[in-house]
Amino acid sequence: MSSSQYLVHMANDIGNFFRGQHQRDMAIAGIASHIKSYWTRRMREKLQLQLQHGEQGLDELPREALRFLAEHPGFKVKQQPGGDAG
Repeated sequence: MSSSQYLVHMANDIGNFFRGQHQRDMAIAGIASHIKSYWTRRMREKLQLQLQHGEQGLDELPREALRFLAEHPGFKVKQQPGGDAG
């Protein structure tokens, strides 16, 4: 599996986690927040490049989250209430 395929696989896994959200916009925002918070700039750019070249393996919700991040480069992740229990 190439590194690009692995990024697609990880993005789809994140999408599957957030798929349970009742509101589609909340799921997309959750995916975007996760990718912005935990992925390196290089990882995000590589996946964006894949998206621009018609990556077929990327599911709808992660694809929309990446489009959102591309359209809103200044997007700030909001800290969820509760924080780390540890």
